[in-house]
Amino acid sequence: MATGGDYGLPQMSERQMFEQLLDVDNARAEDEPIIASNIGQQMLHMNLRVMPKSVRARIRDISGRIPAKNAVLVGGGIGHLAAWLLDLWVGDLSEVEKAKLPRPDSFRIIEPAGKFVVIIERLVRRYNAENWTQVLANPWKEITAETLSWSAATTALPSSARPSPLPQPIDLIILDLPENQRVSAAESAFEILAPGGFILVTEPEVPTGEVPEVEIGENMSDAQEKVVSFNRWINFIKFVNESHTIGFVELSGATLAVIRRSDSTE
Repeated sequence: MATGGDYGLPQMSERQMFEQLLDVDNARAEDEPIIASNIGQQMLHMNLRVMPKSVRARIRDISGRIPAKNAVLVGGGIGHLAAWLLDLWVGDLSEVEKAKLPRPDSFRIIEPAGKFVVIIERLVRRYNAENWTQVLANPWKEITAETLSWSAATTALPSSARPSPLPQPIDLIILDLPENQRVSAAESAFEILAPGGFILVTEPEVPTGEVPEVEIGENMSDAQEKVVSFNRWINFIKFVNESHTIGFVELSGATLAVIRRSDSTE
């Protein structure tokens, strides 16, 4: 299938398009944006989980090639990855050229922790992005359920009805969550993703060593939870691979999975 035109790439097969989409963008600086770097230092002092820099940079590179109308970041934290994305779409406001780069019409950052929401909102104001960026404090599962309900009822709703929790169509969803939340979040994200849309998420770690089977009525150990989560991930990838497209990028510290939902509405 010839494709690629929508991504500023020449006509090519889907596999060729994916190879270029997933590749490093040598035109972009390798250094971490100053604001993001400062946030990263704060995270280290707060003992918060930090996504590897190689993954953050590649998410930035790939997001810069996707002409997303509406983008979502699930797992805002204190704004580390959000700062990379806002720097991509807004840049240094003192440089007019960067300020004119294409950006989504809307960017929603999902962060249930209220104490972090205040920090992210301050970051959004720093980039003068209040008109198109919003922080939602509801849990991701709740947001996706409301979005699905809205989508199912949209044909019967009057134009004045309450809008969807997330602007439609959703073209890009980026997941930055702990491993034990990642797979279920990816499954929910795929349900609300628009045809032709993308999900960016790091793969769960491959379980190692001998892990006993879970006994009925017993709580799972951390190792058992990791096995269950990884098996669920494998099943999700098999499902996606049947009718959609997925690519993997091996990076330092993690493997980034890039999922594209088929253009078919079926």
